[in-house]
Amino acid sequence: MTVVTTLTKEAPEGAVPATGVSTEGLVDHPLQGFLDAQGFTAEVGQTQVVPDADGRPTILVGVGPDADRTIDDLRRAGGAIARAARKHRVVRTDVLDHVGELNPVLAAQALAEGIGLGQYTYTVLKSDPKPSLLEEVHVVGKGGKRVQDALDLGSAIADAVGVARDLVNEPGGTLTPPAFAREAVSLGESYGFEVTVLDKPDIEAAGMGGLLGVNRGSEIDPRFLELRWVPEGKPRGAVALVGKGITFDSGGLSIKPSDGMLTMKGDMGGGAAVVGAFCALSALRPRVEVRGYVPLTDNMTGGDAMRLGDVLRISNGKTVEVHNTDAEGRLVLADALSRASEAAPDAIVDLATLTGACMVALGDDRAGVMGSHDAWVEQVMAAGEAAGELSWRLPLPDEWRSKLDSDIADMKNISGGRYGGASIAALFLKEFVGEGIPWAHLDIAG
Repeated sequence: MTVVTTLTKEAPEGAVPATGVSTEGLVDHPLQGFLDAQGFTAEVGQTQVVPDADGRPTILVGVGPDADRTIDDLRRAGGAIARAARKHRVVRTDVLDHVGELNPVLAAQALAEGIGLGQYTYTVLKSDPKPSLLEEVHVVGKGGKRVQDALDLGSAIADAVGVARDLVNEPGGTLTPPAFAREAVSLGESYGFEVTVLDKPDIEAAGMGGLLGVNRGSEIDPRFLELRWVPEGKPRGAVALVGKGITFDSGGLSIKPSDGMLTMKGDMGGGAAVVGAFCALSALRPRVEVRGYVPLTDNMTGGDAMRLGDVLRISNGKTVEVHNTDAEGRLVLADALSRASEAAPDAIVDLATLTGACMVALGDDRAGVMGSHDAWVEQVMAAGEAAGELSWRLPLPDEWRSKLDSDIADMKNISGGRYGGASIAALFLKEFVGEGIPWAHLDIAG
């Protein structure tokens, strides 16, 4: 459920207060002794519920020190408010009073994003769901239409993220490629973007050998999604978003251990992120055409599963010798990147839960970013930073390309070595990006 976030000068009677408290504001606070005893230090996102004079709850939310406040601090404060107010329907907050020198429009957007993200829960499969009761947050402050528009945009972005989260949370046994495709069509109708679904005969006609190879072990046919959003007026260019859509990854014949397989319903996180992004476009209104490409299959161990040593022909004509069936994401992305390149976009971003090596290098809370065009990679990373998404650039050394050489095909799908796995995977993907097209790869494993 989307929380309605409204700018107001006076909140409705009965709304539960969520009051921002800075580190400096703790000094001489009327409840300082109690808050000290509770360990409340006003660090960003910390909350403490206290009674007012009539015994009604007030939520104190930390916003940190005044001097060091960032836009992301407002996002985190919004999330904290939503989590602390789960049992209340209507809340009012003065957190925007703590914007200081920050841009109030960006701060309002971040606050609304945080509120929307913080109230998210996945309860579809619960027999006795207990979702958040929060429906309205009244933001007490100034700024008029610009700030209200920013609150609306933040709520729309959070709603789109919720779409992606719902897709990732649904089990792979029900969110099969056909089910994912049907959901994407429904979302396109609701959010105003075009969806074209390629079924198995279409995929065969397009020569998508990577996607078809991974699908050989499955009893469920693959799908390939093409998404399109066009702005009003003449577009200033075109950007392609490509997302890995492995709806469940057993590893194939290079089978994963049980613990490694447990979370593999989420191996379509890149595809979910692309679909979620399209759900935000009508609110964001970029001046460019946006195209999306999501290859969908599970990676299973059926009797005709892809074998080690098989050679697949990708849709751009290049051949790949399979040395590990659990390095399947790059195989389906090869077809998707080739397809995206055929339309000659001005730039490409791909997103994929691609390698454990990236998590080993960077941990589980930031994406690895690689690419072929420094300015484009920097632009993508800056956008991530503005959205509160952590990332780190990893190298893409051309001299490592020879590690993928095959004796019988154009390349192998892995190097066979232990080191630099995230960069090796990106070098593989680079082979399928059209010449001269700026490209950024986001490894979002973890």
